[in-house]
Amino acid sequence: MGVVSVTDADATGGAAGPGQPEIAEATLVARAQRGNTEAFAALYRQHVGNVYGLCLRMTGNASEAEDCAQEAFIQAWTKLDRFRGDASLGTWLHRIAVNAVLGRMRKSRREQERLTVVRDTAAPRATVADSGDMRDLQAALDELPTGARQVFVLNAVYGYSHDETGTMLGIASGTSKAQLHRAKRLLAQQLAGTES
Repeated sequence: MGVVSVTDADATGGAAGPGQPEIAEATLVARAQRGNTEAFAALYRQHVGNVYGLCLRMTGNASEAEDCAQEAFIQAWTKLDRFRGDASLGTWLHRIAVNAVLGRMRKSRREQERLTVVRDTAAPRATVADSGDMRDLQAALDELPTGARQVFVLNAVYGYSHDETGTMLGIASGTSKAQLHRAKRLLAQQLAGTES
């Protein structure tokens, strides 16, 4: 099955087109598990925005996030027969996306370092018209060390517990707590520096 580009998808779109009734997610999952690509495309449209957002926050790079989101949906399509509904489909997709991000980062550590250097040298300067607050927060989040950023995104942004975060990242729950504390401390320092 061909996966639609993240940028081409309607991230807010539901399972049905204009004038068509919404189809229950469980029904779409069952159809997709039987190989119905249209049902999977509807699930993709429902979840692509959240999956892409998670990947973007974890990587700090739009291009990498798009690649990771695509990889997550490719893996979801190939593993859909294993989805049993113990957790919501969104949670299941988040776990696949986290694994896609971590796998990509492990495989291309050198490329990640190069992208960070390029992003840092090409960062746009703030203008008088910028709102500042969200931009400052995103910039501060991008500057966090990888481990602290990933824990902060999963725990503070997406609300996963330390146990769930630890399981997804392959770290102990205590390490997740320590990384979150570190992330909050660094964010506070960075944001305090932008106010002066």
